[in-house]
Amino acid sequence: MQRSVLVVALLAALALAPAADASRLPGAPRCPVFPRDSAWNQRVDRLPVAAGSARIVASIGLERGLHPDFGSGRYAGRPIGIPYDVVSRRTRRSRVSFEYAGEFDRRRYPMPRGVHIEGGAGADGDRHAILVDRDACRLYELFALERAGTRWRAGSGATWSLRSNRLRPRGWTSADAAGLPILPGLARYDEVRSGRIDHALRFTVSRTRRAFVFPARHFASSLTDPALPRMGERLRLRRDYPLARLPRQARVVARALKEYGMLVADNGSDWYVSGAPSPGWDNDALRSLGGIRGADFEVVETG
Repeated sequence: MQRSVLVVALLAALALAPAADASRLPGAPRCPVFPRDSAWNQRVDRLPVAAGSARIVASIGLERGLHPDFGSGRYAGRPIGIPYDVVSRRTRRSRVSFEYAGEFDRRRYPMPRGVHIEGGAGADGDRHAILVDRDACRLYELFALERAGTRWRAGSGATWSLRSNRLRPRGWTSADAAGLPILPGLARYDEVRSGRIDHALRFTVSRTRRAFVFPARHFASSLTDPALPRMGERLRLRRDYPLARLPRQARVVARALKEYGMLVADNGSDWYVSGAPSPGWDNDALRSLGGIRGADFEVVETG
């Protein structure tokens, strides 16, 4: 009986949580960044706190501050953030060989000249590449992309229709450990300039559990401690956290974290929130997000 009551309560809460109008990229105005009812575009500020929330947040770090892993300019000679390219049906398609060949999408990938790779070509790190076909409204994402002579190779890759909520097959990775798309979880300057981010954000933690929860499809850990977050775990900034003292750009990001939260998408540095680089970012304003500590978050029960 208690389980039935909980399910009814969750369904009622979901019904009260309005979905955002799907955001659109400036270079692909006809394409939604997934449908209006996508999990990425659902508000979670009215959903209940998950059982075990305090333990999970503590495992990530109560006193550690939020770190915006995006900005303007360059750090150590590299752009700050995960870039993306808008391509078209005319962009040349290339074959890519994959390290994890059993779980990649068997398509040719559109590779524009000067494709932007996270950290730059030849950099260490994840070397993500994100490609949006504005004609087909299709998203292509690659992990550990590099040029090998005249060929391309990558660790993994995945594609999605931006007009569909279809998920990866259960147990499959993507360009992210959680099997999720990266693009819908990026903070973008064009959104902040408009005054709102109407979707959840992507973030990383150093230790995850050997489990995943919707909308994630994959785990990347051998640890079974229930105090650790699962891939796809959704956290939000507490409702009582004061936003007025934050600079405008940081305030827009923080409001999104209250309303839409952020999803555990990969293993990495704790509390690192992802975004796309842009010369419009005010790095000093973004650094103020570091005053938001882990203790200011709670895990959401999404049902």
